[in-house]
Amino acid sequence: MTCHDLYSVMNILVTGGGGFLGRYIVEDLMTKGHSVSIFGRSAQDELASLGVRVVQGDLQDADAVREACIGMDAVFHVAAKAGIWGSRESYFAVNVKGTRNVLEACRTNGIKYLVYTSTPSVVFNGQSFLGADESLPYGKNWLCHYAETKAIAEQEVMEAHSENLKVCALRPHLIFGPRDPHLLPRVIEAVLAKRLKIIGSGQNRVDVTYVSDAASAHINALEALMEGKACGKAYFISQGEPVLLWAWLNRILSELGIAPLTKGVPLSVAFFVATILEGFWKLFAIKGDPPMTRFAAVELAKEHYFDISRAKKDLKYLPKYTMDQAIEKTVEDLKQSM
Repeated sequence: MTCHDLYSVMNILVTGGGGFLGRYIVEDLMTKGHSVSIFGRSAQDELASLGVRVVQGDLQDADAVREACIGMDAVFHVAAKAGIWGSRESYFAVNVKGTRNVLEACRTNGIKYLVYTSTPSVVFNGQSFLGADESLPYGKNWLCHYAETKAIAEQEVMEAHSENLKVCALRPHLIFGPRDPHLLPRVIEAVLAKRLKIIGSGQNRVDVTYVSDAASAHINALEALMEGKACGKAYFISQGEPVLLWAWLNRILSELGIAPLTKGVPLSVAFFVATILEGFWKLFAIKGDPPMTRFAAVELAKEHYFDISRAKKDLKYLPKYTMDQAIEKTVEDLKQSM
């Protein structure tokens, strides 16, 4: 692969290209002049109007995935069943079987490059991580099906790496930014409903990732694969500066004119309550998520930040936005949607 080839027009498919992170990746690819297709369950009329080829389908449909990949040079597999509540079968069907369908479609169509969007949750073990790197083993004691199924899928992606299909996996941590439909809107909803309290000491440090930088990391990953780097490797992605989680959230709440969180509960209490709630939700097949889960309690109380040196070295990844800039842009967007 020559230097010229890196910047020639490519046909690229983004699964989940209409989603939060996926759309930023699509926009970055279009800015670079690539021909972009997206695969997902909804029509995405706005992206179609911008010249994106929209292929509607389900990841669980192997034939649909295979057809979407025809003529592609590279694939970003971003789509997944996220969240932390639901049946194992529903998570396995999308995150594992869906990824298997993408891998098979890449092989069948002779696609050379695959960038897989993973998560730091693949190393979850219930403990804190303080500056850990990619030498961490895959997790255990999962507490949620999302983390477990993403770990299975990442391992299978890594095992699929070959000279014919070069792959890598990115693990962006707590993605936030404009157009976020998940993380911060749900936190704000819980705060306004007085359903959220500080869990643990309130001094735990965590990694967060601004969505534009997460997207840039994906573009860099494809270019690294094309240069023969990053092959068969996984990478933690973040802003590279851990934040005090609860102070960070309170800053955003304050800038939105919402009273900051001050009341807290010990992790042991939150974990016990979450255990009861999970049992209750399962026993009575209650729709929606419990107010608290064991996985969420642990994640909200423990420290988890990672060393991104490998991404900086192999992917030339360097966050373009400071935390102040990222928060400012995020708050502006949140104000418009409130």
